[in-house]
Amino acid sequence: QVQLVESGGGVVQPGGSLRLSCAASGRIFSLTTMGWYRQAPGEERELVATSSSGGRTNYADSVKGRFTISRDNVKNTVYLQMNSLKPEDTAVYYCYTRNRQGVGRESDYWGQGTQVTVSS
Repeated sequence: QVQLVESGGGVVQPGGSLRLSCAASGRIFSLTTMGWYRQAPGEERELVATSSSGGRTNYADSVKGRFTISRDNVKNTVYLQMNSLKPEDTAVYYCYTRNRQGVGRESDYWGQGTQVTVSS
């Protein structure tokens, strides 16, 4: 099992910034993907950004140019720097990781979620 602990959510005014962190611990083999998803009230969970162990990143169009994902493979931690926040970024943000034990042996894990509220 892998545990994910998120931190850094909160309330910020439009145009402000927040930095989310997510630390993985437990029975870790290879965290091939680490990333962030979000879910607003009444909406489906959607991808925000992901980062592969090789450094490849992927962003939702809605956050490109404003959010930056990074990871520390030594600390098994992923970060999400969020700048120029908009009210529509308000959601619960979930950390995600895929733990690869071997060929065909992968498991997905989710954090408990952290609330981000963008409001004046």
